[in-house]
Amino acid sequence: MKGVSGAARHSWFSWTARLVVFFVALTIGRGAGAGAESVEFVTATGAHRVEIEVARTERARETGLMYRRSMPRNHGMLFMFPSEQPVSMWMKNTYIPLDMIFVSRKGRVTSVARDAVPMSETIISSGPPAFAVIELNAGAARAMGLDVGDQVRHPSFNP
Repeated sequence: MKGVSGAARHSWFSWTARLVVFFVALTIGRGAGAGAESVEFVTATGAHRVEIEVARTERARETGLMYRRSMPRNHGMLFMFPSEQPVSMWMKNTYIPLDMIFVSRKGRVTSVARDAVPMSETIISSGPPAFAVIELNAGAARAMGLDVGDQVRHPSFNP
């Protein structure tokens, strides 16, 4: 930066560094490849809409909700897979207690893992094959009365 004073150069570099840190934090916080949408759970207690981030890329699926310290109420993350298959998840580097809802391609809940323990490396299995997993704050599935067989509405599912 020829012709620029030391103070101005320092200010420019400082501003640039802050901008880079902001974008890195934003990418980690939202998960690369994730987009905001909504999903609707239809249970015996009615329809419940939840705002979700959709992890569409391999990187977004690998990172998921790791490293986040909180998640707003009524929010979650949707993980989709290429086909219905047995799915395994874990809570490594995940600080937020979660409920994991395993969903078929037809948008039916196949199993629910409630109150997953933060930071645990214990494998959480879908049991029956699943096409997707939706992670919500722990207690959300119970609050909605969510159970196996309930319907999940999102454009990714074919009822």
